[in-house]
Amino acid sequence: MTKFKKNIFLLISLLFLVGLLNNCGLYKPTDMRKQPTQAPDKARQNIREGRGISLGNLVNKKTSYEFNTSNPLWRASLEILDFLPLNTVDYSGGLIITDWYSDNQKENEYIKITVRFLNNEIRTDSIKIIVHQKICNKENNCSIKIIKSNLSDELNKSILKSAAILEKNSKK
Repeated sequence: MTKFKKNIFLLISLLFLVGLLNNCGLYKPTDMRKQPTQAPDKARQNIREGRGISLGNLVNKKTSYEFNTSNPLWRASLEILDFLPLNTVDYSGGLIITDWYSDNQKENEYIKITVRFLNNEIRTDSIKIIVHQKICNKENNCSIKIIKSNLSDELNKSILKSAAILEKNSKK
């Protein structure tokens, strides 16, 4: 076969395939006014048309997403830590990390605070506060360690107290 005949054969084959695909239902123009707009309605229609599966009541469809302004624990944590420069604030991940901070009382000594949200309820085990300490020598060689100090306990108490007050005021 010559090159011309190969190209003609390829073109005819391609047009034939497009015609088959068009007629087999892969492409079907739809009137969007007749299509459901809500996700549960779309899912039911897909199942009726044989385009999906249903797990029935095996999946719990209720979620408890709270926006950060309605979460008193989150708001209280940001209020308590507002004197520190914040490095990472991730509501969806439940994490607040401050930047290294020094109050200039001890030279070359810095702290960094991490707050992890384990639960949205106002309880002592709902948040975990980790205090990191960095001490640098004159050659700028630094050592970092997690310290157990009263600071994490005091922050925990302050955040919980502030969150309780915020929740009480929001119910009024």
